[in-house]
Amino acid sequence: MEFFLAQGFLLSRHHRDVGGQTEIHLWLTTPHGPAKLVVEGEKPVLMVAREHLAKAKRLLGSLLAESRELGFNNFSHQAVAMLYFPSLEAHKQGQAQLTSNGIEVLEADIKLHDRYLMERFARGGILFDGVAEQKAGYSQWRQVRLKGGDYSPDLKVLSLDVECSAKGELYSVGLYGHGAALVIMVGPPQEAPCQMRWVADEKALLKALEAEITRLDPDILIGWSVVAFDLRLLAKRAERHGMTLRLGRGGEALWIRDATGDGQAFASLPGRVAIDGIDGLKIATYNFESFSLEFVSQALLGRGKKTEDVDNRLAQITHDFHHDKGKLAAYNLEDCVLVWDIFAHTRLLDFLVLRSQLTGLELDRAGGSVAAFTNLYLPKLHRAGFVAPNLPAGGGLASPGGYVMDSRPGLYRNVLVLDFKSLYPSIIRTFKIDPLGLILGLEQEDAIPGFREAKFSRHQHFLPDIITELWQARDQAKRQKDAPRSQAIKILMNSFYGVLGSGGCRFYDPRLASSITLRGHAIMQQTAKWVAEAGHQVIYGDTDSTFVLLAEALSHEQADAIGQQLAADINHKWQQHLKDEFDLECHLELEYETHYQRFLMPTIRGSEAGSKKRYAGMTADGELVFKGLETVRTDWTPLAKQFQTQLYRLVFEDKDPSDFVRQSVEATLAGERDSELVYKKRLRRKLDQYVKNVPPHVRAARLADEHNKKLGKTLKYQGKGSISYLMTLNGPEPLEYQQSPIDYQHYIDRQLKPVAEAILPFVDLDFERLVGGQLGLF
Repeated sequence: MEFFLAQGFLLSRHHRDVGGQTEIHLWLTTPHGPAKLVVEGEKPVLMVAREHLAKAKRLLGSLLAESRELGFNNFSHQAVAMLYFPSLEAHKQGQAQLTSNGIEVLEADIKLHDRYLMERFARGGILFDGVAEQKAGYSQWRQVRLKGGDYSPDLKVLSLDVECSAKGELYSVGLYGHGAALVIMVGPPQEAPCQMRWVADEKALLKALEAEITRLDPDILIGWSVVAFDLRLLAKRAERHGMTLRLGRGGEALWIRDATGDGQAFASLPGRVAIDGIDGLKIATYNFESFSLEFVSQALLGRGKKTEDVDNRLAQITHDFHHDKGKLAAYNLEDCVLVWDIFAHTRLLDFLVLRSQLTGLELDRAGGSVAAFTNLYLPKLHRAGFVAPNLPAGGGLASPGGYVMDSRPGLYRNVLVLDFKSLYPSIIRTFKIDPLGLILGLEQEDAIPGFREAKFSRHQHFLPDIITELWQARDQAKRQKDAPRSQAIKILMNSFYGVLGSGGCRFYDPRLASSITLRGHAIMQQTAKWVAEAGHQVIYGDTDSTFVLLAEALSHEQADAIGQQLAADINHKWQQHLKDEFDLECHLELEYETHYQRFLMPTIRGSEAGSKKRYAGMTADGELVFKGLETVRTDWTPLAKQFQTQLYRLVFEDKDPSDFVRQSVEATLAGERDSELVYKKRLRRKLDQYVKNVPPHVRAARLADEHNKKLGKTLKYQGKGSISYLMTLNGPEPLEYQQSPIDYQHYIDRQLKPVAEAILPFVDLDFERLVGGQLGLF
């Protein structure tokens, strides 16, 4: 039995060659302070079919340290040999030599430190042992042994924000958290509203920042665009002064890697992690109309900056730096506090720590669904004696999407929503869908049938068991009301289908993804048949939800009872059906989700056919729910959203909406609703990348920057962002430079009319007839 004396949580991981052999550096936070684990002499590996081994050895010559045959097979059931290399450089050269000579190598892209950790099931929490030596501010361990553990860290967090000129010259850096509320600023000492550290110039500011980071010694640096803006700017200004900015532990340097094309940046900060609030919230599936600090802080905290106008803010920052440094310091520190409070409010670090513990992903890793799946699956696959395939050539084939039933348009009373709980994960559990199970099941007599000629082993698989463990953990998290853990597990479970259907995953196989989605189609269709047999009508179905129409003369309590009974009966039918037809235990779970007292399934615009993924309903407590309609879309104006909400409520409450529609049109034409006419849209690409199709918001953005250029202001819209604009008689114009009269008829025709026409015909009303007389008055 192994005993490990120490435990910690992984912050950063790196590998490199030292003296002709490899070193892996793992930085941890532990109950006794930071620790650096140095793992020496791990040999990078390539895997080739055994039939190519002799040729590979001849080609590699002295690059190769050793080769082994350990009984592994590839997914074509061919024996595989392992080729080990003394260094990362030799591994790189060896891979190039083999591939250029037509020998396929497997698992060549897995980084040395990732392989080392995943093979020891080390994900986040780590148990370790070795020989320790105390260094300045941390312990360093060699002769390391480690394995996965469940240590949950108490992280030291520091919020950082930089203020600068329009040209990037540093004015100040704010630091907040972990006992600090400090602004380092260039300039002579003067009275200020917070703790200050005054420095003579920009270079002195960078040196002071190094000293404060070393003194405070945080595990985590947080901020808003903290990598893409703050740290990247600091690194560039340090380079300008011939400095290496040492913000990592042990005096290690900050290193910024810019991604190609999209402006994204990655920070290497040994011993620490830089986490951007925007990326973190997106990972946790938060969604906002804008991810500016002002917008998000107002949405989550109810407070924010004093202004969000970029031009004014930059001008004000420069003015305050020269004339009121105390005011600038307060502004700088406020940004740090806002970020700190957003992280605390959302428990974002708790979520990211749990994600790391579940998947082995780095705390700052954006996306990473494929890497998470690989971390979980590959070690199990190796222990079964198989190595993973490479990525599919050409990116793979598209897999079928989720089931969407043709809807039956109408305005209804008493509609129930029955929803399968985590349908795709439950299909994986029930039908044993698994990469290894597929290649073994194809050769087994009692295999479970899938789709596209797939067959899955009943007994040899890993993914169904991984799902089961996660499912049970999520149920426990729900019982404990642990929202971050529940959300982290939900995101992970739901990612597995997408991973298996992605050409960016080494385990991609169209038979895997199709056996999930097409099984979902069959489940939804059979469920609808059973609902019909129970005497009810299904008016719509979408992926995992079934919409059931009940009789009109039912109370909410009666509808609830029917919903509960219907879900229970169908669950029983699925259990019996899967036992009888496949001899499988059923993990499908249909839940009664919602009772809509009123429900609208609209038609496709300009057609009598029912729409898909668009509906609205009113629950028993009067809550309005919109799906795919104007109120939930960011490309509609506040006018349309407010109009829709009030109009639908009137119709759902059986009130005549005629006067409201007429008054809304009249007020719009009279200029009384001008504040609600602003469109706000994101620029998904850089402005100069819109060539063939130039939509209205791009035209407005170009006009705005033409004005900015004439006025000598910063060009705001060249590199993505959001633009607010109005439709005028001369076309789209930016809100800040509107010159032409508003085109009110555009808003009647494009905003109010489509909203009204989706629902008025169901109560025998016509928009044009209601407002036709008014339109002629203006």
